Amino acid sequence: MSEPTKLLDRGTFFEGPRWHDGCWWVSDFYTDGGRIVAVDPGGAIVREIPLEQPSGLGWLPDGDLLAVSMSTHKIWRIADGAEPVLYADLSGHSRGESNDMTVDAQGRVWVDSFGYDLYAGERPVGAELMRVDPDGSIVPVADGLHFPNSVMVSADGGTLVVAETIASRLTAFDVAADGTLSGRRVYCQIAPTVPLDDIAADYSNVSYGPDGCTLDAEGCVWAGNSLGDWIGRFSPAGEVLQRIDAPAPGMAIYAVQLGGADGNTLLLCVAPDWRKGMGDDNEPRASLWTVEVDVPHHDGRP
Repeated sequence: MSEPTKLLDRGTFFEGPRWHDGCWWVSDFYTDGGRIVAVDPGGAIVREIPLEQPSGLGWLPDGDLLAVSMSTHKIWRIADGAEPVLYADLSGHSRGESNDMTVDAQGRVWVDSFGYDLYAGERPVGAELMRVDPDGSIVPVADGLHFPNSVMVSADGGTLVVAETIASRLTAFDVAADGTLSGRRVYCQIAPTVPLDDIAADYSNVSYGPDGCTLDAEGCVWAGNSLGDWIGRFSPAGEVLQRIDAPAPGMAIYAVQLGGADGNTLLLCVAPDWRKGMGDDNEPRASLWTVEVDVPHHDGRP
């Protein structure tokens, strides 16, 4: 594995990384009120889309972009060259900020929310995973998740994996043809799960917080870490196979994504620790980094 190199800087908080049509796509929470940017492999911004605090990104089968607006609890549909139009209103289902999302090959959207008001200091409670069907219906499909985050779907569409940030684990489900989930199980336990009632106010007793994650072709996971200064590649047994440290003190690698022409490039979303006042000053301190790894993307979604 090579050393990470900087691709882009001067963001406020990059998240939701994706590889699509030869570019890296990321949400930038606060720059100019929120934006989505597409960045070519050389680090040039080739498209910029204003959207209020965007997070999860995905593409419908017809090629239109979908994007979550965290603060407004909405999913927006963005055709090429067009203004965003409302795709789904999650306000009746989301608690706390709406969060990450992926779109499967059938055009079904899998989306989650924090489950509680993190920034107001509310105590953690379990949260739902939702499915938005192509007809616009919103269906809760799993509950009791401990701060659900990154959502990944296998190449055959038969398995869904969701990161539970404050449970320090990834959880898997079997996906039926109609989108029903079953067979809930632990996919990868990265660190011990702290009971919700016992989590410290500053989350300091949660030793690893899997945030934006990406699966590789061997079934291992590169997991962003919102509660520490390093990330790892983990086997399904939870073994640390490789480690990457944040590039500077006071920084964290919140989200990662495998992509690039051969699927062997890992994109890192780097930003200051959210507990020090994420977004309060809108200073452009976030950056994107890339590193070449040995095992490529799993060929599923995202």
